[in-house]
Amino acid sequence: MKKNSLVAVLLTLLQSVSLPAADASPPAVWQRLTEPYVERPLAPVDMRSSARIRQLLRAGNIYLSLNDAIALAIENNLDIELQRYALPSADTEILRAKGGGLLRGLSYGLAEVPVGVGGPASPLVTSAASSGFSVGSVPTNPSELGVLAEPQDNLLVQGTLPLSTGPVVPLFDPALTAQVNWTHQTTPQANSFTVGTSALESNITVANGGFVEGFGPGTLLSVGFNNSRQTLNSTRTSYSPFTNSNLGFTITQPLLRGFGLAVNRRFIRIAKNERKIAGLLLRQQLIATVYGVVRLYTDLVALNEDVKVKEGTLASAEKLYSDTQARVEEGTQAPIELTRANAQVYSIRQDLINARALLEEQEAIVKSVITRRSSDDPEVLAARIVPTDTIDVPAKDETRPIQELIVQAFVNRPDLLQAGVQVENSRISLEGSRNALLPEVDLVGIAQNNALAGQPNPLATGGDIAFIGGYGSALEQIFARNYPTYGVGINVTLPLRNRIAQADVARDQIQTRQTEIRLEQFRKQAQLEVEDALVAMRRARASYEAAVQTEALQKESLEAEQAKFEVGASTSFFIIQYQSFLAQASSTVVAAKSSYLKARAALERAVGSILDDNHVEIDSAMRGR
Repeated sequence: MKKNSLVAVLLTLLQSVSLPAADASPPAVWQRLTEPYVERPLAPVDMRSSARIRQLLRAGNIYLSLNDAIALAIENNLDIELQRYALPSADTEILRAKGGGLLRGLSYGLAEVPVGVGGPASPLVTSAASSGFSVGSVPTNPSELGVLAEPQDNLLVQGTLPLSTGPVVPLFDPALTAQVNWTHQTTPQANSFTVGTSALESNITVANGGFVEGFGPGTLLSVGFNNSRQTLNSTRTSYSPFTNSNLGFTITQPLLRGFGLAVNRRFIRIAKNERKIAGLLLRQQLIATVYGVVRLYTDLVALNEDVKVKEGTLASAEKLYSDTQARVEEGTQAPIELTRANAQVYSIRQDLINARALLEEQEAIVKSVITRRSSDDPEVLAARIVPTDTIDVPAKDETRPIQELIVQAFVNRPDLLQAGVQVENSRISLEGSRNALLPEVDLVGIAQNNALAGQPNPLATGGDIAFIGGYGSALEQIFARNYPTYGVGINVTLPLRNRIAQADVARDQIQTRQTEIRLEQFRKQAQLEVEDALVAMRRARASYEAAVQTEALQKESLEAEQAKFEVGASTSFFIIQYQSFLAQASSTVVAAKSSYLKARAALERAVGSILDDNHVEIDSAMRGR
C-alpha cells in the first residue's frame, strides 16, 4: 500500500470512531490525539440581513435615520463582512508560523461605497428642463470638491514581489515517525563457506520509531528507536532468531546561518504584526463604508428636498396656468400667454419626473449598501426609503488649526498605522535575508545505546552467553548503556560565491527602502486630504451662503413680478422666467447644504475621526454589531 493511501486509511479510521454523546465530555487524551488531524471549524456565511431592517420597515417604507443607516451597513455590508475574514486569516498565519511554516500573506485590498447619484456630473441640483439663465451651481461630490480624489483601494506598501524567505526555519511542530515491515528474503550465495549454505534465507521484522522537533535557537532534535528481528538458516551465525536494537539522539545546532531566536522566530513576529494589520484594515474598511453611507444618506436627503422643491414649483406653475386661463377668458391676456404657461407646467413636470427617478436610483444604491441580499426578500426590495434626518449647515464651523488636524490624522488613521507595521515587517524579513549571507556551520552531537539479544542457533555452535535472551534483554542492555556510542562534530559549508544570498539581501534592502517611501507617500496623501477637505468646507460654506442669498433675491423678484402681474402690468412670460430662476436657486441651496455636509464628512475621514464622530464602537463594529 502506498504511503498516501495508508495515511488516508488511518485518518478515515480516526474519524469513524464514535465519540461520546454531546452532553458528555470526550476524554482529554483522545482530543489531544485527534486534534492535529481535524480541521478547525469555521461558521458558514449568513447572507440574511440583520433584524434591524425589519424593525425599520413599516407600511412598505423603510424609515431610516443616518445612525440607522450606519448601523445597518456595519451589520450587513458585504465589503465589511469580507474584510472581517482577514482576522481569522491572520490567526491562521500565526498558527502556521508557530509550526515553523512560511507565511501566505494577507490581502490589502479595500472597497469603496458606490458613488451614487451625487457623484461626478450629478444632475442633483442646478439644471432645469425649462430654459432660462443660470443662477449659479455648486459641486455635489467629493471628487469635484478635490477631496479624496483618488481613494486608496490597495494598502500594500511592500510592492508586488515577495521578500526572500531567508534561512530555513526548523519545524517547531513535533512529529512522531514509525516504520513496521516484514520481509522474507532468499539470496543465492557465491561462496557457501561464508554462511554455511548455498542459499541464505532470512525473515526480517523491522519496528522503528522516531521523534523530531525544532526549537527557536535553530536546534533540531532527532530521536530514533530502531529494532530489527532476524531469523537465518546460516550455520555460521551464533544466534537465530536475534534482535538488534538501538536508541539514539542526534542534536544539530547551527552556529552561524540559522542561529538565534530572532532569525528563527521572525515569521512568528511577522504573523503577529499581520494580525495587527488585519484589524487596522478592517477599521479602514469601516471608515470607508461609514463615510460612503454618510455621503449617500446626505444625497438621499438632498434628493428628497429637491423633489419637494420641484413639487412646489409645479404647484406655482399650475396656479399661474389657472390665473392666466382666467385672464385669457376675460380678454385681459393674449392667448399666447396661456400657451407659455402650459409649456412651463409640462417643463416642470419633466423636472419632477427626473428628480423622482434620481431619488429612486439613490434609494436602490442605499439599500444595496445597507442590506446583504434583498433579492429573496420582496418586501425589502419593493420598499421605499423615507429619511428621517434633515441636512442643516451649522451657523459656524468649529475647526481646529490645520497642523493639529494633520497630527491627528498621522496618529489615528489606520491606513497609516498598518503601513508602518508593514515597514516593520520588511525590516524583520531583512534580518533573515542578512543571516543567509553567513556560512553554514552546524554543531552535531550524537548519543546512541546499542543492544543485541537472541537465541542460540541450533545449526551453529559458539556465541556469547551475555547476548542470549529475548527482547527484554535487549531493552535492558539499552537502558543500562552497556554498548554506548558517542560523537560530536562540525559540518561546514562555505559558499565560494554566495551570489543568491547577496542578491536576496540587496533586493530586500531595495524593497524595504521602497516601503519607507510608500509610507511617506501615504502620509503626504493624508496631509493633502486634510488640506483639501478644509478647502472644500470653506468653499461649500461660501457656496451655501451665496445660494441662500440668491434664493432670497429670486424670491423677492418673483413676488414683485407677481404683484405687477396681478394688476396687469406684466405677462406670464416674465412670471415663468422668475419661477425658473427661483426653482434653480432653491435646488442650488439644497445642493450646497449637501456639499457642505459631504465635505465635513470627508474631513472626518481624512483625520480618522469619522467612526468616533458617528458613535461607532470599534469592538462591536468588528463583530458586526
